[in-house]
Amino acid sequence: MASKPSTEEPFALILESDDDGESGAESFLTDEEMAYQEGFDPAEDFDEQQQSEKPSTSAVGQHASPPASSEGKQPPQNGKDCGHVQPEAEPRSPQHRRILVPRSRRAQGVSRDQSRSRSPLRRQSQPQPVHSVTSWKTETDPDVCPVPKMFMPARPPGHQLNSGTKYSPLDLFKLFFSNSAVQTICQHTNKQAAKDIAKGKRYYWTDINCQEFFKYVGLNFFFALVKLDNIQDYWKKSTIFSVPFPANVMPRDRYRMISWNIHMSDPEKDVENDQKKGTPDYDPLFQLKPLLDTIKTACKAFYHPRRNLSIDKRMVATKAHIGTTQYIKAKPIKWGFKLFVLADSSNGYTWDFAVYTGKSQLASGIGLAYDSVMSLMKTAYLGSGFHLYVDHFYTSPKLFKELLSLNIGACGTYRDTRRECPRTNSNALKKSDPRGSIRWIRDGPLLFVKWMDTREVSVCSTIHEAFSGSTLHKRMKTKDGSWTTKSIPCPTPVVEYNRHMGGVYLSNQLIQCYSVHHNSMRWYRTLFFHFLDIAATNSFLLHKELCREKQEEPMTHRAFLQELTAQLCCVTVVTPPAQAHSGHLPVAISEQTELSKRASYGRRTCVHCRKTKQVRQSTPWKCMECDVALCVIADRNCFRDWHN
Repeated sequence: MASKPSTEEPFALILESDDDGESGAESFLTDEEMAYQEGFDPAEDFDEQQQSEKPSTSAVGQHASPPASSEGKQPPQNGKDCGHVQPEAEPRSPQHRRILVPRSRRAQGVSRDQSRSRSPLRRQSQPQPVHSVTSWKTETDPDVCPVPKMFMPARPPGHQLNSGTKYSPLDLFKLFFSNSAVQTICQHTNKQAAKDIAKGKRYYWTDINCQEFFKYVGLNFFFALVKLDNIQDYWKKSTIFSVPFPANVMPRDRYRMISWNIHMSDPEKDVENDQKKGTPDYDPLFQLKPLLDTIKTACKAFYHPRRNLSIDKRMVATKAHIGTTQYIKAKPIKWGFKLFVLADSSNGYTWDFAVYTGKSQLASGIGLAYDSVMSLMKTAYLGSGFHLYVDHFYTSPKLFKELLSLNIGACGTYRDTRRECPRTNSNALKKSDPRGSIRWIRDGPLLFVKWMDTREVSVCSTIHEAFSGSTLHKRMKTKDGSWTTKSIPCPTPVVEYNRHMGGVYLSNQLIQCYSVHHNSMRWYRTLFFHFLDIAATNSFLLHKELCREKQEEPMTHRAFLQELTAQLCCVTVVTPPAQAHSGHLPVAISEQTELSKRASYGRRTCVHCRKTKQVRQSTPWKCMECDVALCVIADRNCFRDWHN
């Protein structure tokens, strides 16, 4: 029997047997999904405690390093040495199999019976390969740089638009939200409204058309540019904080009714899809599919990425707690929809993405990290010779070898718990080593590098050599407590990773600056607003590409969205100055009804003639605002001269 696992370990090992009694309470999430929330992939990461329980008889010098947490930090140690590790023995029979249970469940006091899941068995214990490499090398040891793959993109990198055509912000936005796609949304929205009214909901509905839909979208971008706490505040009147523009575009109640009924799929087919729940034919993203497919196709059609790409997760916040929402404690947005995003590292263009819905029925069985990367890296559309940068969740020798077979190089941080990673401690990096210390091992095309910064950094690459003389300037504290700047060596994979990994980060920053996201009771509306963000951000990046090609100065991100908002709402950003109301008008001094008396009755001395000419000229006219008599005749316009 396995010893009682420590709650300090990232995963607790539980021995499960067929005769252990009835299973406990069912969990909303499977063990795999709970492991994903901890930042682990059960198909790629193995447990150290299970290895350390094996008696060590040979392969001296091989040990298990503690896995990094989802934040990239080392987990707390329990004061025990891992010791020497021997490759595992034959896997146990199905009657006694080991199951990885995330730390969070063990910390909550979940028993062994409760930890057993009815989900399919994730993986059985498998022997870990023993690497032929016996020692880590340093930066002084020479390394052979891999032969670079020829970069052969399927299309010329950059925008795929007509360079001779002038595109307005609205033209670029309609590449992603075309008139045909908007027409489909309007039809389904009208059907949804009719369905709600038939159920007894009381509100007056008129069918929405394409022009009104674009105005609705324009208002959402206006709300992103002009921030107020509540949507209703944009229609507030008679206060110094009133914003007049939204009321001129659309009444408040009309905006709210469109928000309630916005629908991307056919409501009648939604019912048919709901009846398939629990079967392989059920599509959890059916209510997004018409627009989801259109956006993804447009993202790939009008732009081709440059050589350096990055894949990472993106969280879209929502209050809905349904089967497709995820919890990731290491992300700023901890609860929401999880998207796997492929972005161009040079500018942050979102080229492709996938919404995670849970364990896929078509999964390869290799692991979520492997499947998510391979589903986005389609060489038929991309070409070959690309360089892909990923973080420690995705990096694995198996994935990198598979990408290399497609002529795609890869680089990423990795965990020591990943299968097939070197596990020798001969000349290994120690915590006491100074900053800038480098260790590396080459296993065929795979290069494993460890570098000591403020903590240990582990990077795997099939693109770079171990060290090419690169240095970094770091502020370091001396023994006397003062700070100084020193130049320390840095491995080539680390330098390139820091340079090119930020594609998805840059895309997220652009989206979050002016995001139309707001909470909705319907989960699919949350992703609809995110699709608006993707379309607007990619449109802005296409605008920058076109201006760079023509050597023109592009608009700023805010100016671009302002112009897009104005064009969607059929107005201009710059409005003509309002004519100030003036009461300075010539009016008759005496309101006579008899025609014979109008010219003579009520005449007064012109103030301007008396002051400037010292003459007394009578006039029947006065200024309505100033209430002074002024001449208004062809050869003497005292009214004009007085006011000038």
